[in-house]
Amino acid sequence: MSITDILSADDIAAALQECQGDRGLEEQVMVALGQKENKFQGSLDSRTDPDTFEPQKFFQTSGLSKMSASQVKDIFRFIDNDQSGYLDGDELKYFLQKFQSDARELTESETKSLMDAADNDGDGKIGADEFQEMVHS
Repeated sequence: MSITDILSADDIAAALQECQGDRGLEEQVMVALGQKENKFQGSLDSRTDPDTFEPQKFFQTSGLSKMSASQVKDIFRFIDNDQSGYLDGDELKYFLQKFQSDARELTESETKSLMDAADNDGDGKIGADEFQEMVHS
């Protein structure tokens, strides 16, 4: 199964673009082509403003919030790297990369916020039911 079997590639791209912060695609391309000075240090992989990930906005734009509970749990299983039935902090850090391999990592504060938003029982991990509740909240 691929994530694009459930979600539209265009919707995923739009949701990821929203997580890039204030620096738009046009500016990124101009920097890459050497037509504009890079105000941000580092490679294009660090072209994002930190702490711009908003889970509910991402879920809406990607179409995930419109999916059935069963479909959301399919996405959960795709994100659950070790197939433990839970998402831990390490898996959440790479959350966006599960949707597109060259997406950025979540910052430590974004990872914590995502965990806090879904970890209803306080066990330090997110189960499939908790994930589905967060997506549909």
